[in-house]
Amino acid sequence: MKSFSVKGNLVNIEERKIYPAEIIVEGGKIRSITNLEQQTLNLEHYILPGFVDAHIHIESSMLVPSEFARLAVVHGTVATLSDPHEIANVCGIEGVEFMIENGKSVPFKFNFGAPSCVPATTFETAGAVLDSKAVEDLLRRDEIKYLSEMMNFPGVLHGDEEVMKKIEAAHRLNKPVDGHAPGLRGDAAKQYINAGISTDHECFTKEEALDKLQHGMKILIREGSAAKNFEALIDLLHDYPKEIMFCSDDKHPDSLVLGHINQLCARAVAKGIDIFNVLQAACVNPVKHYKLDVGLLQEGDAADFILVNDLENFNVFQTYIDGGLIAENGDSKIANFYETQKPVNNFSCKEKQPSDFIVACNGEEQLAVIEALDGQLITNKILVAPKVIDGTIVSDVANDVLKIVVVNRYNNAPVAKAFIKNFGFKHGAIASSVAHDSHNIVAVGVDDESICKAVNAVILCSGGISCIGSNGELVLPLPVAGLMSIEDGYLVAEKYAAIDKAAKELGSPLSAPFMTLSFMALLVIPHLKLSDLGLFDGDTFSFV
Repeated sequence: MKSFSVKGNLVNIEERKIYPAEIIVEGGKIRSITNLEQQTLNLEHYILPGFVDAHIHIESSMLVPSEFARLAVVHGTVATLSDPHEIANVCGIEGVEFMIENGKSVPFKFNFGAPSCVPATTFETAGAVLDSKAVEDLLRRDEIKYLSEMMNFPGVLHGDEEVMKKIEAAHRLNKPVDGHAPGLRGDAAKQYINAGISTDHECFTKEEALDKLQHGMKILIREGSAAKNFEALIDLLHDYPKEIMFCSDDKHPDSLVLGHINQLCARAVAKGIDIFNVLQAACVNPVKHYKLDVGLLQEGDAADFILVNDLENFNVFQTYIDGGLIAENGDSKIANFYETQKPVNNFSCKEKQPSDFIVACNGEEQLAVIEALDGQLITNKILVAPKVIDGTIVSDVANDVLKIVVVNRYNNAPVAKAFIKNFGFKHGAIASSVAHDSHNIVAVGVDDESICKAVNAVILCSGGISCIGSNGELVLPLPVAGLMSIEDGYLVAEKYAAIDKAAKELGSPLSAPFMTLSFMALLVIPHLKLSDLGLFDGDTFSFV
C-alpha cells in the first residue's frame, strides 16, 4: 500500500484542540501527524476518528455483515460492537461463524461478542443452546471481544450457576461484559453491576441512567429504528463524557441508508453539547472500553479516520479504514462479496390454516392486552373487554385491539394467540420471522384469514416479512436464518421501505410497524409480551 498524505483541520479529541494538520499514512498506519498552525492555509474540512456503533445486532438491518458495512461506511462508521445473539438463537455456533466469516470479507472492523443468552429465556422455543462451555470457547477466540448483553439479570441477581460461569469466563479472559437490565435501580442495580457487568443500553429514563452511572456502569445512549432513548438521556453527556457511548441496537435498512452514528453527533451538537464530549462518545470511548484495534488519530494507530465538511451536520465525504479509501462522496467502495458464502438457516414448520388462529371465548370478561408504545421496546399491560362473535374472541378494529400470534418456526406446534393495542390496522395483516429473541413468526392482523396468509407467506420463503392488504401481498424474503437478505443492501432498503409503506397504509400510526412487531415477542423487556408458548409477564417472569 502506497504512502499518502491528507490535510485538514484535525480534531484532537484527547487534547480537546482543533488545528490544521497533515497526516502521513504508510502501510495502513498513521506514520506522522504534523501541526500546520504556523502556515497560512485555507482548510475547510475536518479530520476525525471514524465513528463506532457501541452495540448493534447486524441481523436487524436485514443485511449480512458485508452489506451492512457497504452502507455504514458512507456515514463514517468504521467499526461496530456486534452482538450475533439473533442468529445464534436460530442457528447456534454455525450462525456466529457465518457472521464472523462474512464480516472478514470486507474492509470494515466488526467486533463480535459471545452471545450470553441463547436461548434468551426458557419461556420460548429457540433454535439453539449455547451453554457456559460453548460461550467460553467463543470468548477464547481473538475475533470475540466481549461477552454480549447479559439479559438474564434475574439469573445474575440470584446467582444462577450457568450465568455466573459465563461472566467469570469473560473476566478470566480479560474481556468486558455487556449488560441489559431495563428498569433496574438501587440495590438490585448495584448487585448486578458488582457482578462485573460494565455497560447498559436499556435505560429509558435519565434517573435510571444516573443511578447506574453512579454505581460505576457506562451508559450507551440508544437510538435505533424502534427504541429511541436519545432525547431522554443526551443531557448526561454534559457531565459524563468518558462514561457515555452511542449505539443503534437495531437499525433497519432504510434507516441505515439515511445515516448512522453521524446523525446522533449532529443532534447532540444541535442541543449544545460540547463537540469534544460528543466525539468522545462517538469515537473514543468504545475503542478504549473494548480495547479495539481501531485507530484514534494518533501516530502509530491504524489509519481509520473520516473527513467531514463541518462539525454541525457531520456530512462525511471520505472514510478511510486501515489507510484504504472505503467511501467517498456518498459512494461506498465496498464490493458485494456475499454470493461466495452459503446461507445458513433453521426453519421447519408447515403452512397454517385460518382455523389455527381462532381464539375460543371461555367466558372472559376482561383480556390482558399488550399495549405497544411507539419508539419503545417496553409495553404496557392493559385490561380490555373482549369482542366476541359466535363464541370466539376477535379483533376489535373500532377500538384498535387486534389479534397477535406467534408461530413456532422450528416445530409444528399450536399457535400462541393474544391481543394487542396501537397497531391501528383497519384491514389486512403483517408477519415477520424477525422476532426477538427466538425469531419465531410473529403476526398482527384484523382477521384470521389475513393473519394466516401473512404467516404462510413467511413460511413459504423460509423466513422474511410480509404484508397482506387490499392491494395484494408483499413479501421480503430473508433466507439467511430468516433474518437477513442475500441481496444488495440498497435494494433491500428499497424493498423494505415499500413493505413498510404498505403496512402503514393498513392504518398503522407506528413509525416502524415491523420493528415494533419484532419486539412483541421479546420476553426480557417488560411488561407484557407473547412467546410461542403463551402470554408472558416480564415483571414476574411468568406466564399470564
